[in-house]
Amino acid sequence: MFRHMLLATDGSELSRIAIQKGVQLAKAMQARVTGIYATPEMRYYTYETEIPAEVKEKTARQFKAASEKYLGVIAMAAKEAGVACDTVSETSDQPHEAIIAAAEARKCDLIVMASHGRRGVKGLLLGSETQKVLTHSQIPVLVIR
Repeated sequence: MFRHMLLATDGSELSRIAIQKGVQLAKAMQARVTGIYATPEMRYYTYETEIPAEVKEKTARQFKAASEKYLGVIAMAAKEAGVACDTVSETSDQPHEAIIAAAEARKCDLIVMASHGRRGVKGLLLGSETQKVLTHSQIPVLVIR
């Protein structure tokens, strides 16, 4: 049924569980996976007019290292299961938009992601990227809790 799944991660333990479940499903369906991590835009808030280049470079290295680490979890899980895998890192302050755009661009037929289960005021204030993907995606979404 599904041939190409997009596995979204934020690096959390819940995402790791969703990745394992997504890879298991992909293996059972003989599908391939693409892993995605949305790196936040680099924003600097300061009273100074210029941010030193070293600070910008250090921040960029930290974001890149985090992205490689989180996407490496997906690549390793897929490799261990014998599932074809590709990974992509996007830069966006709106991860849900990056996830949906990546799924559409790569012609994925399922998005797999975790839900942190935030409710009430905490959920309202922090928002839910999973909920936003569910609301805006035309592609089916499998939510792992």
